[in-house]
Amino acid sequence: MKTCKATKIEAVLTVDSKGQILLPKELREKANLKAGDRIVAITGCDENGEICCFILVKAELVDEVVSRAIAPLLKEVVS
Repeated sequence: MKTCKATKIEAVLTVDSKGQILLPKELREKANLKAGDRIVAITGCDENGEICCFILVKAELVDEVVSRAIAPLLKEVVS
């Protein structure tokens, strides 16, 4: 399984009038994303249950280990 070596802000995304988000070409190329690739959106919620953050992960990398690793991180972000 791949592991992340570093975390940084790569891009600021905008939601358009249709509610869609465009990943910039440079980011898609860095991530080696192609048409038809699947991405999982993992969310974190605040104490009111409102979504406050998203993490995008290539679908083939998501499994139980990733979910267990991300849960403590999300708790730190919202507390």
